[in-house]
Amino acid sequence: SESLVVCDVAEDLVEKLRKFRFRKETNNAAIIMKIDKDKQLVVLDEEHEGISPDELKDELPERQPRYPSYAAGICYKYQHDDGRVSYPLCFIFSSPVGCKPEQQMMYAGSKNKLVQTAELTKVFEIRNTEDLTEEWLREKLGFFH
Repeated sequence: SESLVVCDVAEDLVEKLRKFRFRKETNNAAIIMKIDKDKQLVVLDEEHEGISPDELKDELPERQPRYPSYAAGICYKYQHDDGRVSYPLCFIFSSPVGCKPEQQMMYAGSKNKLVQTAELTKVFEIRNTEDLTEEWLREKLGFFH
């Protein structure tokens, strides 16, 4: 049986995620991460400014697992029921149906390492990129009141 491969997180990505969490801008933004299989490292794939959850899903490949660390506003601009606004950094683990089992295993094994390294607290999973909508994200964030 194959052992579970747990990839480390690239140093420059750790630093970028730290800066991303404390960014001052108030627009939505996203960092999309992927695994470099040869180096067994989680690395930066793409960065987006001013992107909505609905636009983000168009950036995610349907057959390849990715980590879209979705941060709208330093994260997502979230309006609470009482009128307050916060910018939570959301980590969305996208593991689409139909991608190779060994890829899924590598991503699943590395997810916890990434979550711990980047000190992420709002971690969600999607199996179908179509599920990633503003409404879905707001609903998920509603559990953190």
